[in-house]
Amino acid sequence: IARRMGKPDWFVKDLESAALLHDIGKIGIPDAILHNVGPLNPDGRAFILGHPIGGENILKPVGSLTRLCPIVRHHHERFDGSGYPDRLKGEEIPIAARIISVADSFDAMISIRAYKPTRDREDAMEELVRCRGSQFDPECVDAFIDYLKEHPETGILATP
Repeated sequence: IARRMGKPDWFVKDLESAALLHDIGKIGIPDAILHNVGPLNPDGRAFILGHPIGGENILKPVGSLTRLCPIVRHHHERFDGSGYPDRLKGEEIPIAARIISVADSFDAMISIRAYKPTRDREDAMEELVRCRGSQFDPECVDAFIDYLKEHPETGILATP
């Protein structure tokens, strides 16, 4: 996505690092919450909603990773301002966090999870387009959808 958006190599490298670390704040969340099948109770919901700030707090003391903190903190913000933790809107959200939001959401939709049905590639693409401008940055969605159309093998999971 970043390359299609014309971002420089240093940005792509930081984005790759942030993508690997964006959910590090889930460390310590009990498995019963992470793999919960039904609605979360208020305590479980608080754990989940707190993971972006937890991730930022884990990375902040590591000097070489400090620049990734805003990306990790804001990867659950929504383009329309209804996300968390800070309810940032549009370009207030770091572009790297907006990119991760699109890619991570697509991955979540097509991946096998105990708590939700798996979507096929085309359905996941349609969902990204449907949420373009509300949940997701339109430019990020457009770049990713173009990539997916050119690479039909991307997003097809091998069955176990």
